[in-house]
Amino acid sequence: MKAIRFHQLGGPDVLQYEEVEKPSPKPGEALIKVSEVGVNFADTLFSQGAYLRQPQLPDTPGGEGSGIVEAIGEGVSEKLIGQRVAFLGDRAYAEYTTVNSRALIPLPDAVSFADGAAFPVQALTAYHMLFTCDQVKPGTTVLIHAAAGGVGLIATQMAKLAGATVYGTTSSEEKARLAREYGADEIILYNQVDFAEEIKRLTNGRGVDLILDSVGKTTMEGSFKSLAPFGHLISYGAASGRPDPIDLIRCYENSVKVSGFWLVTAMREPEIARAGVMKVFEWMTSGKLKLLVGLHLPLAQAAEAHRKLSGRETVGKILLKVAD
Repeated sequence: MKAIRFHQLGGPDVLQYEEVEKPSPKPGEALIKVSEVGVNFADTLFSQGAYLRQPQLPDTPGGEGSGIVEAIGEGVSEKLIGQRVAFLGDRAYAEYTTVNSRALIPLPDAVSFADGAAFPVQALTAYHMLFTCDQVKPGTTVLIHAAAGGVGLIATQMAKLAGATVYGTTSSEEKARLAREYGADEIILYNQVDFAEEIKRLTNGRGVDLILDSVGKTTMEGSFKSLAPFGHLISYGAASGRPDPIDLIRCYENSVKVSGFWLVTAMREPEIARAGVMKVFEWMTSGKLKLLVGLHLPLAQAAEAHRKLSGRETVGKILLKVAD
C-alpha cells in the first residue's frame, strides 16, 4: 500500500510518498480502508518532532480521517465490518490504517467521507472548548484567533448558534470577509492594529468573556489583556511558537483563568465524547453547521498541503484524498 512517511525530522520536504507494508489489526483495533484524511497543524509539528507525541522514525503523520472498516482484531464486533466511519488515531496518511475501535465514529448516510474527515479534530475541538471547557450562552462575548481557519470558522458558527457575540482576528481582508460570512460580528486585522486595544474599544473597555487562542507566542500577551473580569483564555495551539509563561499573580486583578485544551482528553471520556459527536452531527445534518474545505489534494501531495498550511495560505479545512 501507499503511505506518507518521513525518515528524519523536518519540514514538508521530509515527507515521502512510499510503498509500505499493509498493517494488520491488533486486539481491540479495526483496519480502515482510508478514503479521506484531515490535515492539521499538529501534523506539521509531528514531523518536526515538536508535538506532544514523538515520532518513531520512520513514521507516518495524520490523526483523523474517514473510510470503511475492512477487518477487525480480536475482541471487536464483526458488525463493524463494512461500516462507513470517521476516526481519530495515528498514521492516517495512508491507504490503510489501524485504529482503536473505541475511536471510530459511525458516519450517518447524510455525511460524506469528505465531511467525515473534515469534522473530527476541528469541530470537536471547537465544541468542547465552547461547551465543555466553558459554557457559552446568549450574551457571552468570544474572541477567536485565526478566525478564518478550520477551527475558527466552526467555532464562530457554534458560538453564534449559542447566542454569543463573536470577535475574530485574521491576517487579511479576504480572510476577514470569509469569517464575517460565517457569522463573525467583528473582525480585527491583527497585522494592522493592536487587537487588544481594538477589543477594549469594541467592548467599551470591558474585554471579552472567552478567548480561543491557537496562535500562541505572538498573541498570548494581547489575549491576556483582552479578558473581561472573570474571563477565560483557552490555549489550544502554538502556531507562532510556545507561549511565554504567565505569572499566576496577574490573574488575580480581574479574577481571570487561563487553561489548555487537547482533544484527546475529551475523547477519553465516553459520555463527554458522545455528547460532542451527537451535537456536531445534529448541526451538520440540519445545515446549521457548514464545513469549508479550502484545499483538497491527493495523498501524494501531502508535502504541498503542509507547505501551504505552515505558510498560512489556507482557509477552512485541508483534506487529502486517498480513495473513492
